[in-house]
Amino acid sequence: MKIAMWSGPRNLSTAMMYSFGARSDFSVMDEPFYAAYLAGSGADHPMRTEILAAHETDAFRVAEICAADPTTPHLYMKHMPHHMLDGFPLDWAQDCVNVHLIRHPARVIASYAAKRERPTLDDIGFAQQVRIYDALGGIVIDSTDIRVDPDRILRLLCKAIGLPFDPAMLHWPAGPRAEDGIWAAHWYGAVHQSTGFAGAEGDLPRLEPDMQSLMAEAVPYYTALETMKLR
Repeated sequence: MKIAMWSGPRNLSTAMMYSFGARSDFSVMDEPFYAAYLAGSGADHPMRTEILAAHETDAFRVAEICAADPTTPHLYMKHMPHHMLDGFPLDWAQDCVNVHLIRHPARVIASYAAKRERPTLDDIGFAQQVRIYDALGGIVIDSTDIRVDPDRILRLLCKAIGLPFDPAMLHWPAGPRAEDGIWAAHWYGAVHQSTGFAGAEGDLPRLEPDMQSLMAEAVPYYTALETMKLR
């Protein structure tokens, strides 16, 4: 089985990668299209030069890697919808179990803005995620639900995709992983300190006035997927 987990940034996506990576029957891939996205878009992201130097920048070569048979029984791929620029191949994902991880835009924007100033709708990936869902279909899960009860939601997810649940998914050792992209040094500080899923989140954060319009743009996309999530 190959799982393509589609998630915008700041959305429990690395913790989910560590969760599946804790299973003995899975290998994982961390945002394989990131360098190709930076090369194709010209986006000025933290560690851009290092990412381009360390990772594959040819989107078609990345697609071939994603389509290849894994060396383990199963493969988990962490993907960002906004990395899939126009013209990037998506046919490799048709043979995957596609799962869409969502999070309320207010939480995403507050977390993203703390790491990179002035995010845009393109940066946080909600519109692209809906387009990929429309193209591929799949299963929707909400990171807020996972944090409230990871055991229940992960069991639901495993059942939905026909995979036996493994309690190892609930815990992992602290620290970085060999599979981490080089960008982990900037983005993964909190998850490197974790040994499992953080507890339930509180009320939605209050955004600065200049970010409230961005949230208003993103909410309809989030809502469209939220209505279809596992419950």
